[in-house]
Amino acid sequence: MTGISIQGAGEACAVPAAPATDGASGAPERSWRSPSAPERLAILRRARSIAIVGASANPARASYFVATYLLSSSPYEVYFVNPRATEILGRPAYASLADLPVVPDLVDVFRKDADLPGVAQEAVEVGAKALWLQLGSWNEEAAAIAEAGGLDVVMDRCVKIEHARFHGGLHLAGFNTGEISSRKQRVSGRG
Repeated sequence: MTGISIQGAGEACAVPAAPATDGASGAPERSWRSPSAPERLAILRRARSIAIVGASANPARASYFVATYLLSSSPYEVYFVNPRATEILGRPAYASLADLPVVPDLVDVFRKDADLPGVAQEAVEVGAKALWLQLGSWNEEAAAIAEAGGLDVVMDRCVKIEHARFHGGLHLAGFNTGEISSRKQRVSGRG
């Protein structure tokens, strides 16, 4: 076994965040309406290119896990945005969305909460079609900016999990096993 740790799909895609609370119950304030499953599927079907803002070359980061999935198991053109990196997974990394060679259809964001409104504004300015905030990311100001600019918005969802869910590749560990069965797997060596 190599030193690679396999995380659950949700854990691997999560971005740590400290959501605002409503005070009394401590529950996050959420007045924005999240798109339904058919609406999320439509957003993914319309997209041809995805820019990952906050992409990392560190295999322990959620953005790395999502990027490797998108590059190997999806039809999307994938671009990386990280001003401190020059290359991620053998592909160029760009300093900003404006520096990309294409206008991304979907902007998938792995950034801290305070950065989200700025990323939303940049996505509007470059002409993206959708803003997608990863698991653990919920920022209604960013959603309002993106929606006012005509973008579809998804928050607190993982692109990798949603793509796999809609395309039959979701497994407990977040990987496609290629096998559909309700039977318990046999352990080799037993007779």
